[in-house]
Amino acid sequence: MSADDVCVIGVGNALRGDDAAGLAVARALRDRLPGARVIESDGDGAALIDAWQGARFVVLIDAVSSGAAPGTVHRFDADAEPLPVRLFHYSTHAVSVADAVELARALGTLPPRLVVYGIEAANFEAGAPLSPAVQRAVDGLVEHVLREAGALTEAEV
Repeated sequence: MSADDVCVIGVGNALRGDDAAGLAVARALRDRLPGARVIESDGDGAALIDAWQGARFVVLIDAVSSGAAPGTVHRFDADAEPLPVRLFHYSTHAVSVADAVELARALGTLPPRLVVYGIEAANFEAGAPLSPAVQRAVDGLVEHVLREAGALTEAEV
């Protein structure tokens, strides 16, 4: 697998505190994954399905709110199992991240590998920065995704 088979999608709203966590991961990875598609998304489900078309390995990152400790990172192999709707239920669009994944599954258009990370948010207040716990989670997840994507590209070239 080459770097151009990799797509990273950060989901969120940069103006709503920890909701920007997915965007922060995508921004940090943009220059560190040469050849990969790195996309910032507002989470529109239909746009997500279009964004990952043609990629063999997709990493999608979004903020979640489940009651776990802020900064907790949840990982799901969405190509193998449905996403828990309770985590990915928030969306300003008619189709949430979980809905988009399940729609793509039903249509047979899921990428061969789709890993979804949810970063537990503490604050969705308008104008707020990332909370410290979420910033630490973002930093750690950036390094993790770099290792995971690098291992795939090296193993399958």
